[in-house]
Amino acid sequence: MAQVADRRRQLVALRRQGVRYDDNRIMSLGYSSTNAARRDLIRALEQARDEQAAEVSVYRQEENERLDALLEAAWPRATQPSPVLNKDGDVIGEELDMRAVDTVLRLMDRRAKLNGLDMPAKSELSGPDGGAIPLGNTLAELTSLISTAGDPDNAVSTPAEEPDDDSHS
Repeated sequence: MAQVADRRRQLVALRRQGVRYDDNRIMSLGYSSTNAARRDLIRALEQARDEQAAEVSVYRQEENERLDALLEAAWPRATQPSPVLNKDGDVIGEELDMRAVDTVLRLMDRRAKLNGLDMPAKSELSGPDGGAIPLGNTLAELTSLISTAGDPDNAVSTPAEEPDDDSHS
């Protein structure tokens, strides 16, 4: 296993330098053919990807455990009303600790981001009055569109509004 790992390390280093598979430096690593070297490079890259994914998974698990501990500490203060005292120390009511509520919400948001739970935000570009974006064939039309982006009060000339240079022939 150590020999394979070392050979793959050398192979990757040579390929990063741009050395071709049929070069003697690669073939001297012990490959029977250029195809064998290619396949071994692919295996090396897949192994590195799998190891990286495993490390990311371990990191994500550790972060989730930290978030669990913090959430466990903040949850009671965020969900159970505490007595509100006046200047004399008398109980005048009960309310939630809003700082704890905010902390819980931030922890939940962090967990959602860490685990990819939030849906990506959709965005859509639109033209004047929410319609289609008019695209022209000339640089002048595109420059005009760019200059009026975000300003629906400025009319953007479209190809239909401008005569074609070819229409006069």
